[in-house]
Amino acid sequence: MRLRFGAWTAGLAGLMLAAGLARVACAQADYPFRDPKLSDDQRIADLLGRLTLAEKVDLMSDHPKFPRLGLVFSGQVEGLHGLALGGPAGWGGRGLLPMPTTTFPQEKGLGATWDPALVKKIAGLEGYEARYDYQNPVIDRGGVVVRAPNADLSRDPRWGRTEESYGEDPYLVGTLTVAFAQGLQGPDPKHWQAASLMKHFLANENENGRAHSSSDFDERLFREYYSVPFRMGFEEGGSRAVMAAYNSWNGIPMMIHPVLKDVMIKEWGNDGLICTDGGALGLLITAHKSFPDKEQGSAAAVKAGINHFLDTYKDDLTKALKDGLVTEADMDSALKNLLRVYLRLGEMDPAGVDPYAQIGREADGEAPPWERASSRELARLATDESIVLLKNEGNALPLDRAKVKTIALIGPWTEQVLLDWYSGTPPYGVSILDGIREAVGKDVQVLYADGSDEAGAAALAHKADVAIVVVGNHPECNAGWDQCPTPSNGKEDVDRKTIALEQESLVKAVLAANPRTIEVLRSSFPYAIAWSEEHVPAIVHMVHNSQEEGHGLADVLFGDYSPAGRLTQTWPTGDAQLLPMMDYNLLNGRTYMYSKDKPLYPFGYGLSYTTFAYEEVKLSAPSMAADGSVDVTVNVKNTGSRASDEVVQMYVQHLGSAVTRPQLELKGFKRVHIEPGAEQDVTMKLSARDLAYWDTANHAWRVEKEQVRVMAGGSSDKLPVHADVAVADSREFKP
Repeated sequence: MRLRFGAWTAGLAGLMLAAGLARVACAQADYPFRDPKLSDDQRIADLLGRLTLAEKVDLMSDHPKFPRLGLVFSGQVEGLHGLALGGPAGWGGRGLLPMPTTTFPQEKGLGATWDPALVKKIAGLEGYEARYDYQNPVIDRGGVVVRAPNADLSRDPRWGRTEESYGEDPYLVGTLTVAFAQGLQGPDPKHWQAASLMKHFLANENENGRAHSSSDFDERLFREYYSVPFRMGFEEGGSRAVMAAYNSWNGIPMMIHPVLKDVMIKEWGNDGLICTDGGALGLLITAHKSFPDKEQGSAAAVKAGINHFLDTYKDDLTKALKDGLVTEADMDSALKNLLRVYLRLGEMDPAGVDPYAQIGREADGEAPPWERASSRELARLATDESIVLLKNEGNALPLDRAKVKTIALIGPWTEQVLLDWYSGTPPYGVSILDGIREAVGKDVQVLYADGSDEAGAAALAHKADVAIVVVGNHPECNAGWDQCPTPSNGKEDVDRKTIALEQESLVKAVLAANPRTIEVLRSSFPYAIAWSEEHVPAIVHMVHNSQEEGHGLADVLFGDYSPAGRLTQTWPTGDAQLLPMMDYNLLNGRTYMYSKDKPLYPFGYGLSYTTFAYEEVKLSAPSMAADGSVDVTVNVKNTGSRASDEVVQMYVQHLGSAVTRPQLELKGFKRVHIEPGAEQDVTMKLSARDLAYWDTANHAWRVEKEQVRVMAGGSSDKLPVHADVAVADSREFKP
């Protein structure tokens, strides 16, 4: 079924003009805090000096307003894979008509593109839509502080929120985090289109017991793994906003952890917003039992650096101020950082200063952004790029339209686009059934069954030239909050009990009836589909949520697009390869970096409709200083008959390190398009600093004098070319 929002946008331009151009207008710099000629610190100090203590307490709430000063500050909105002002969770106001917004594949799927440039474009559109809806005087919804991206790492496939993570590798996740933050915020050095608020700091990677659990690991893993995407987001992406996680790290709840000030603020430069997760202040008392009441908890949070509460807190913090548990100076110290974010968003500027201020406020003759062809095309491209071809025995794919007269499409929810908890409401949804019917036209008969009757599904498959069976999870478990009746399903607040696919029995029934069966695994996380890998001719993986889901899948199945998505997480063969869920020590055998097990599908894996040959790796120099770098050039040739993208991946191995290192580490990648028969030199930079380990005893990064092997290929398990580089000296770098 193709869903489409109606004509609520008709006449929008006229309504906008009638409503006026501004919700809150200040024609001139009537206060020093509104004077752009002053420094940021001067403007912030002036405003803090004008706020009463009660107003400073209010300032820590969402979407605070100070009419006497003509100030309205943005609220927060969700936006992991498109702005969310609707969707299953009713973001943007329950009971209100959902606002349509351009909706992309889940974050796991965006990770599978391995395409930072694409991710940056997606975030740029999302930031524009956030401005458009927030500033449009008719719509007046949402905000421009966007809770995205999720910079957490998916170290375990049972994690219920695996769909919200770009992957298990810190460099990959960090690179995509940087791209998303830059896209949201835009290129202006002084003003942001929208603020990127990263989630969830730190190691929020289990759902069961998350309100009180502790993620325990040492400082080296903190520095080298769990914190890397956040650090990159701050230092390289320019993000100045973050959400503290529910859990503890080594027994201290994250919202009061000293690391917020000692590392995030002092080392990484986050002089911005640090907020609690929803209801976390209460959980600090009831779940973590860190304090007897919220009065003491709120005081500790402010002292730790929290300056924004997603909780009921005002009475408690007011009492803490009265009782001397926290001072106004403590408040000012936290609030000056919060105000820096609102300053970057132009919310303390006079009219005519913020370059993004007129988005949505002026009738420019264009349709709303979610109705524009460019937005539809971007969603379709993202869907195409996110699809991973897992198996293609005998070139079962792509399907030849000219040779297929009957297709059996079988699988639950195949006639609809399933949305997850952090989705918005798309303006339309092209289901898999829609996409396939459109792709083949009227000359090909498409038979359909939901698969609930396996015998009936098999009979249908037997009638067809080819069977396409779609299996996987429901992103909301098709159940209420905290409920997942199917053991292999998971979501927020519920971890998966198994990674075995219950619906594999449907695949077996369909394959038995028709040997020309294509399996489409539409899922939010890895599944142990060892039987399918052994028996089914072709397997494709895609995630949920894209408004262009059906078009994207059809593009790949019928060869209009050669798949080049790559897995961002190791797929184990079964539950037996999994460690205890709460074991956060990677060195015990987690991820491709430390696991000794042979997986079902390795990190970085994905096939194409063509083949690529890696000729050699060239280094710009045989050695580099501890503060130097080398250029790594990889020669890649398309040896097949089809044009396609290839994801060139660069890994390193330490050949003589004095400390335990990962057996393999991703340190560079590029997605490139290569025509058949053509070859391309792909160059990536490798810095000696990228090879450093954390020296806990000296509290510093240490680059060793050593030999390092640089390897390249199309997957972590297929790295056919390599070269060795010498790091010429050892050096310590203080953070």
